[in-house]
Amino acid sequence: MADPAGLYDAILTGNAKQAAEVTTEALAANVDPSELLNKYMIPAMDEVGRRFECNEYFVPELLIAARAMKASLELLTPKMAEAGTESAGRVVIGTVKGDLHDIGKNLVASMLEGGGFEVIDLGVDVPAEKFVDAVKEKDGTILALSALLTTTMTMMKTVIEAIEAAGLRQKTKVMIGGAPITQEYANEIGADGYSDNASAAVAVARKLTSK
Repeated sequence: MADPAGLYDAILTGNAKQAAEVTTEALAANVDPSELLNKYMIPAMDEVGRRFECNEYFVPELLIAARAMKASLELLTPKMAEAGTESAGRVVIGTVKGDLHDIGKNLVASMLEGGGFEVIDLGVDVPAEKFVDAVKEKDGTILALSALLTTTMTMMKTVIEAIEAAGLRQKTKVMIGGAPITQEYANEIGADGYSDNASAAVAVARKLTSK
């Protein structure tokens, strides 16, 4: 059997094929899926995030690391579901109505998955009602809103108002991000968290789940 520690290196270097191979062999040898996730995958993605923040890694490195993590996660998720393994939390993510940009949103979703979160990706051009419906499904959901245009960022406020109108605001944490978004804007519309990059978004989500 390949050394499970190789999974850490495979994700860190963005080697999706190696990540899948190590994961497959480890599962065949009855290694606990949650051990693979918590001991190798999450630390690897945390290190990817650290390198990104230190300008040692850039967006291409983040993308290939996320791809390698996904290759492993696709094999692990069914096993973890069978075992009833709890995720770090549930995040509903989407790009707001009128905005079709998805690269940043996809990257954040991948980093959150790599951080052990259950991620429900609603895609792009998502109306407020669809966010509300997804949040209704489970208490304690984090809502992650993305926008790349100044013309669509106002929809974030509309979504938060819809969550409030549905009586879900008290049990829903909202985090926002995207090129035109600032901490000041997050404060202005009453968001609970803000991140200006994908790796930091994981730390924000962890902070929100601990509150």
